[in-house]
Amino acid sequence: MEKEKILSEIQTVFRDVLDNEYIVLKETTTTSDVEGWDSLTYIQLVVAIEKHFKIKFTSTEIFSWKNIGEMMDRIQNK
Repeated sequence: MEKEKILSEIQTVFRDVLDNEYIVLKETTTTSDVEGWDSLTYIQLVVAIEKHFKIKFTSTEIFSWKNIGEMMDRIQNK
């Protein structure tokens, strides 16, 4: 799957989980760039992304991501 498509689909998940249709993600986006993206919503986002893409991440993978780009790389590799 192309990175642009992955980013678009992740953005849709973020907008749904955070209930904010104005979220715009980039590969460099971090938790501090998105209002409402805290530790609780982080887990909700991961679960929603796993469900959306029909994949599972390890806890090591999840807690190693520094930005959306690293999350996208893991999705692309699965």
